[in-house]
Amino acid sequence: MDNADAVVVGAGVVGLAVARQLALQGREVLILEATERFGTGASSRNSEVIHAGIYYPRGSLKARLCVAGRERLYDFCRERGIAHRRCGKLIVATTEAQLPGLTRIAAAARANGVELALLSRAEALALEPQLSCAGALHSPLTGIVDSHGLMLALLGEAERHGATLVCASSVTRVVLEERAVLVGVNGAEPALRARTLVNCAGVQAPAVAGVMEGFPRMHIPVAYFAKGNYFTLNTRAPFQRLIYPLPEAGGLGIHLTLDLAGRARFGPDVQWIETCEYSVDGRRAAAFYAAIREYWPDLEDGALQPAYAGVRPKISGPAEPAADFRIDDAHTHGVRPVVNLFGIESPGLTASLAIASEVASRIN
Repeated sequence: MDNADAVVVGAGVVGLAVARQLALQGREVLILEATERFGTGASSRNSEVIHAGIYYPRGSLKARLCVAGRERLYDFCRERGIAHRRCGKLIVATTEAQLPGLTRIAAAARANGVELALLSRAEALALEPQLSCAGALHSPLTGIVDSHGLMLALLGEAERHGATLVCASSVTRVVLEERAVLVGVNGAEPALRARTLVNCAGVQAPAVAGVMEGFPRMHIPVAYFAKGNYFTLNTRAPFQRLIYPLPEAGGLGIHLTLDLAGRARFGPDVQWIETCEYSVDGRRAAAFYAAIREYWPDLEDGALQPAYAGVRPKISGPAEPAADFRIDDAHTHGVRPVVNLFGIESPGLTASLAIASEVASRIN
């Protein structure tokens, strides 16, 4: 039987950050990824936004780890030459009736240590003349990042410190021992013993926890799948900053984001689905046109085209309040060798380095 100090399940941005952190501490790390390549799930199917830490309840893991991770991520990208830009964003009230919503968001952000500038309509239009709004909040700390470049850097540093990535290796059985786990992949009998297993499997994290024999079921949340569809713009958008409407149930609304070449994309919407799949139905464009024209009325017919979709790894359902991140260690579930990460949706990319430090500290 092969041995490893730590097994990380899932090679998305969070799994790679955790693997890197553990490898930097001198641990022998094996990363098991179910697909053929790293980062093919939510880590590469998102808006690539570096979030400031605005929306999350005070004291939550999302708030704390987003704020801590944001500056660490900017520093990490700057020091390693990873493409990124601190472009800022505007959160817009499209009607007078929505203006109190901006005040509530600004207060929530302030509670998390994030200051936003409240702008009048004229001040917002001075920044983005094509915008239609009654007022806005300006977040200068928000940015964008090349998520693939970030994951390449995380993986490279992990491998330079001894970590190994093994793809096409779906964890199908875990046998729990008092101070170790036995891991089987692709239906085979367990052939790997590890002192620690960190479950970073994203949307599949509850399913991975479910194959741990003897793991207490009460500590495995129900998985919900909320697909977010994206459409791209076939012309150049007249905006320099990201444009967000007020948040909606299940997400942050259909917003305008920019890639590092300045091309615009819109999304994600919220589509609750039964199983994880990534098709984009072009008929959803009608709802996108209506939502976008609330803040950009000059969007022309035929300007949108289907792009891609991602699936948020939610652990709260459509009618429930948004769940916080869960980083469940032995203090939660009583199983010493296992750390489960559940519900690591947005702002998981922004918080990835801080999540990794949190996981490592709990293992230590």
